[in-house]
Amino acid sequence: MSKEQKLPPDIVRIRRSGARLAAVQAVYQLEITERGAKAVIREFMEDRLGLDDDGRPVEDADPDLFKQIVQGVVDKQSLIDEAIKARLSEKWRLDRIDSTSRAILRCATQELATRADLSNAVIIEEYVGIAHAFFDGDEPKFVNGLLDKVARDVRPDGVPIGYLEA
Repeated sequence: MSKEQKLPPDIVRIRRSGARLAAVQAVYQLEITERGAKAVIREFMEDRLGLDDDGRPVEDADPDLFKQIVQGVVDKQSLIDEAIKARLSEKWRLDRIDSTSRAILRCATQELATRADLSNAVIIEEYVGIAHAFFDGDEPKFVNGLLDKVARDVRPDGVPIGYLEA
């Protein structure tokens, strides 16, 4: 039994949400700074997800999920980007989307394509919530609509089809 399975469900949910938010921030940082994935992951693990000087967690986040999402985006970014681009209107290019939204879409697509243990609704709701944390207005609606369409491609019937294993 893993450490996370021993935790109450509410704590597990909070830690997963924290990991997703941190993953979006890390993917954003990777794009903006063009630093390597190992360096960014290490920085987050040491400074943002690690323990403070008193031994308390800096942020309540699941470090394994954080690393899985970020490394998955890095390893399969071209496939993830293709899945997102396939659902953009002809007038839009991926590089035209705000960089924070791009990071949200990439992390969510990575999870949609690989996490058979979670429903489309759970994954999409988590990332739309992150979009609400960063944006007012229509951006969260855009993220929701696009992720719903991407999910139909990478998870027909709600089950990942191994899209990112290609």
